[in-house]
Amino acid sequence: MESLIQENVSLKPFNTFGIAVQAKQFVEITKREHLSQLFNEGLFKQDFLVLGGGSNILFTQDYTGLLIKINLKGIGYTIQQNHSFVTAQGGEVWNDLVWYCIDHQFPGLENMALIPGTVGASPVQNIGAYGTELMHVFYSCLAFDTTSGQFVTFYKDDCNFSYRESIFKSKYKNRYIIIEVTYKLDLSATINTSYGAIEKELSNRQIQHPTIKDIAEVVSYIRVEKLPDPSTVGNAGSFFKNPIVPKSTLQRLLIDFPEIVHYKIDEKSYKLAAGWLIEQCGWKGKKQGGAGVWHNQALVLINANQATGQEIFELSSTILNDVYSKFEIQLEREVNIF
Repeated sequence: MESLIQENVSLKPFNTFGIAVQAKQFVEITKREHLSQLFNEGLFKQDFLVLGGGSNILFTQDYTGLLIKINLKGIGYTIQQNHSFVTAQGGEVWNDLVWYCIDHQFPGLENMALIPGTVGASPVQNIGAYGTELMHVFYSCLAFDTTSGQFVTFYKDDCNFSYRESIFKSKYKNRYIIIEVTYKLDLSATINTSYGAIEKELSNRQIQHPTIKDIAEVVSYIRVEKLPDPSTVGNAGSFFKNPIVPKSTLQRLLIDFPEIVHYKIDEKSYKLAAGWLIEQCGWKGKKQGGAGVWHNQALVLINANQATGQEIFELSSTILNDVYSKFEIQLEREVNIF
């Protein structure tokens, strides 16, 4: 196993912000046995970080521990009654899984097309987009317990899913490494076109009865229009969470900001559009040092000109302060900071 560990590896190719930092130790996991070998050699007793696609992380300094890159591959499925159970390895690219399901006529993931990252990270973040969240289609995952060296299965009810949250981000943070995920997809699922941007683009294309492929193509088009390509402009997608507020807070805001963008979750709570809040503070398209805010979507921070991770972090802090000063809403970063 010693030969698999590399020393002082540049992480620039492994994070979508393109931040030029190094990892003191780096290992790529291509077999499950590699995790058991790491455990047996006591390497999980030091600081370690598990990296998927590097699309939800901001490095502000060199990483002094062991960075573990999950590169397990493979997708398969079974059909049981009116459901397909699709199992993907943790290193699979999320969007490749989405299109695998579309090619096999398995509905459920199409609204999450083109979300960056890997399968293994999808339950941690409870990823979601355009009216669909992972928890709606999650069945189980297989994870490696770095404290016991055992492989453990988690089912949906074990994971405490909520908006962009799971037990893997809270109680079990940095303990389990997800190596495989199974999704339960309803073969008779209703296509979700509830988001206005989807309906508008379907109308533009004169599509009245969309297929799951149509939805995925429209969602992909919308995302490309709004979001920069990480291969040309360093970014991690949405940097901030959309805040969820009680009805009383929304009512307060509507007095001074009647046009505030909001979505009803239930009778007591509403989701606000963080991008709209940031835009109202004048940040859309602006730069601060080498960092900036994307001109088409204020939720997205970018590496505009060889920014350091610290510069991007400082920009995010300034935005947090400005939004709070204007709206008395405390935004949260969605991206993990190291």
